[in-house]
Amino acid sequence: MSFLEQDYREIITRAVCGKGRKFTQATHSVTPSHRPSSILGCWVINHLYNAKKKSEDTVEVNGSYDINIWYSYNDNTKTEVVTERVTYCDYIPLSIKDDNCLSDEYDVICKVIQQPNCLECKIANQGHKIVVEIEREFVVQVIGDTKICVRVDPKGCDNDDDDEDWDDYEITDEELSDVNPEFLNESGNSSKD
Repeated sequence: MSFLEQDYREIITRAVCGKGRKFTQATHSVTPSHRPSSILGCWVINHLYNAKKKSEDTVEVNGSYDINIWYSYNDNTKTEVVTERVTYCDYIPLSIKDDNCLSDEYDVICKVIQQPNCLECKIANQGHKIVVEIEREFVVQVIGDTKICVRVDPKGCDNDDDDEDWDDYEITDEELSDVNPEFLNESGNSSKD
């Protein structure tokens, strides 16, 4: 029996070989230049991150973001914004793994499910520091070369479908008269009526 007469063929392809997801809550301590009286607002901006495969079952996500805290001081008579850059390293375990990957070369796709967000911002007990609680969540996919097994039709492919009679699909003059030639606006985007 020849190789082409077998019922199954092995195909090498790029596919998702691992998946993982992780939710993280972190607490940061920020020291403002003045003793705060009250917190007026807190927001997180400038989130940057990258991911790489760390081990057989773990992806490492390194990132940073800025915490901005608007606070009052001097018995609520003055305000100021303090900014602190925070770096982090999250290890995301792969809950789904394909042990049939053919090489050690992988691509990692990392998506943010929950951007870093302030859950709580409060003045610490001593009154000189501000404590910020942040949440974030990632999902990762590891892509690599793997082998799949496909059943082959012993009769081969029937290519007659490609030569289907396209005359049955001719456009009539009536259908052409319904076409609006001005369907694009000036910017090149389709317009909506």
